[in-house]
Amino acid sequence: MKNRATETELAPRKTPRQRRSAETVGAIVEAAARILETEGLGGYSTNTIAERGGVSIGSLYQYFGSKDAITGALIARETRSLMEDMAPLKGVPDGRAGLERMIDIAVFHQFRRPALARLLDMLEERLPLADQLGRTAEELRAVIQHCLNAYDRDIDRRAVEDILAVVRAMVDSAARLAETDLPGLRHRVGRAVFGYLDSRLSCS
Repeated sequence: MKNRATETELAPRKTPRQRRSAETVGAIVEAAARILETEGLGGYSTNTIAERGGVSIGSLYQYFGSKDAITGALIARETRSLMEDMAPLKGVPDGRAGLERMIDIAVFHQFRRPALARLLDMLEERLPLADQLGRTAEELRAVIQHCLNAYDRDIDRRAVEDILAVVRAMVDSAARLAETDLPGLRHRVGRAVFGYLDSRLSCS
């Protein structure tokens, strides 16, 4: 119960209902993103976020109760963008093409703003976001499951977890090492995923 209450505390204090309010919230969240990717955690404070976002500290606290709440909103924004790109894959007829596209999207989102992505990965572990991250994982599993069904219906559900783990581990590791050869990374991840699937099919 304690974690759930804390996660609730990270929620925005109010939802913007007008365009101007939405723009204010967007400016605050984007300012947080810029500070994290250029200055890291050392320069990350509500005062700095408000200043960088061009809003008063009072306006910031109308929407967010703490720096962690802003971080939670930033993680939610980045996750939403990822899942918007992943969602169409739940309707693809070609499973292999769907999995290849899933890998492309995973690499793109991790390296679109790599410094920010690395920090958010770390902050996800520190913040009580189990519900939010759990929902995202379930959506990703649904995408992979559809692609696997289209690829070969004889592959069991355990493959979903294995593929999710392989893609996450390889992409996150490449990000920590500041890899620059993204086509090479996509190729390696694809070989790992399809090599795994082919080995399972050959043993079935």
